[in-house]
Amino acid sequence: MRSMQLLPYKQQVSSLLRLGLPIVVGQLGMIILGLADTIMIGHHSTEELAAAAFVNNVFNLAIIFATGFSYGLTPLIGMLQGGGNTQGIGRVFRNALAANASVAVLLTAVMYTVYCFVDKLGQPEELLPHIRPYFVLQLISLLFIMLFNGFRQFAEGLTDTRTPMWILLGGNALNIFGNYLLIYGSFGFPEWGLFGAGVSTLVSRIVMLLVFIGVVAVARRYKVYREAILRSRFNRNDFMQLNALGWPIALQMGMETAAFSLSAIMVGWLGSIPLAAHQIMISVSTIGFMVYYGMGAALAVRVSHFMGQKDFPNLRRAVNSGMGIILSLAIVASLFFYLARTPIIYSFTEDHEVMIVVSSLIFSLIVYQFGDALQITFANALRGTTDVKPMMWIAFFSYFIVALPVGYLCGFTWGGGVVGVWVAFPAGLFTAGFLFWLRFRYRLQQLMKK
Repeated sequence: MRSMQLLPYKQQVSSLLRLGLPIVVGQLGMIILGLADTIMIGHHSTEELAAAAFVNNVFNLAIIFATGFSYGLTPLIGMLQGGGNTQGIGRVFRNALAANASVAVLLTAVMYTVYCFVDKLGQPEELLPHIRPYFVLQLISLLFIMLFNGFRQFAEGLTDTRTPMWILLGGNALNIFGNYLLIYGSFGFPEWGLFGAGVSTLVSRIVMLLVFIGVVAVARRYKVYREAILRSRFNRNDFMQLNALGWPIALQMGMETAAFSLSAIMVGWLGSIPLAAHQIMISVSTIGFMVYYGMGAALAVRVSHFMGQKDFPNLRRAVNSGMGIILSLAIVASLFFYLARTPIIYSFTEDHEVMIVVSSLIFSLIVYQFGDALQITFANALRGTTDVKPMMWIAFFSYFIVALPVGYLCGFTWGGGVVGVWVAFPAGLFTAGFLFWLRFRYRLQQLMKK
């Protein structure tokens, strides 16, 4: 192991914040975009809002799966940069675009199969004319999402987190403006309603990809990598390595998302009021998740750089610093959720029965922030060391063997209702966080012995 200077915690924290804050801003921008889409479509038509909710829920799992797969690139880029291997960076990035495109084609085929049976999925007949065209536009956009993710992970692996942030914010602004033009037919544009929202989203995703390609093609900081990208060729070993890293991360994130979706189904068995309260609380909790995951992505980059340098003491210190930051963010989020619980509830609903149920879930929401912070910290620490296969099995155990049965037992067998179902979330997240921590300790011990 190479002998290197141990960086002070202050410097570690500063580096993580410098990397992570732009990612957090980009993530929050995506939340704002989703809220803006929902509000603008809802003001045009209730039927279109229901159709959009159905399609977006169906595609949510595919998009999260696609995003998880693309995360396999970041640790490879980070380690190669840590070792000063410019040629390797260009070669791996070129192969990552090929791998992402392949997964996009596969996901498009799967989702097209769903589209072919959309009329068999129990949706109201009057929604199908809105669902079908919007679904097709989302299908087309999957390839552009995957290619954009490739460029984003490439940039973030090189510690350039500001470029993706500005492109995401610009794309979100373009999407909102396009919604205004095409949903309502403003300034002489056709009034296409939900179809217009889909067109606007597709155009913004294409533009974001083209802008990213332009930045990599002309920006000075990417000049050395441009030459490596152009000289490199498709490489089976890199392609297979990217798949070996990407699929476990995709499955891990997919299983976590699936567990939350299945819990929503269980809440739906309790009636419309508990389901409405559940949807409100999930929407609120997404804010915390996006913030934690932004800092977690920065942690994965830092860990991968120290891996490339074989600097394991600083790697451990980076993880400790990241855990401190993310847990501090969880404390801030919990205080915000508790102190602002009344205005938060009023911003979503004025239904008294729903408000009572939402109030009963605040404590569970606060508790699970810390489980979420813990599992995000050590999942990204493991991702940065490329130790991703165990994450898949840990996720399966935590969410399907622990969380879902606990939610069913507490919610139905023991009569806890929606509050009982919500016990599943802290149970699953704390289990995952603890097991990820144990695996990271083992991984670090093995690395430090080499």
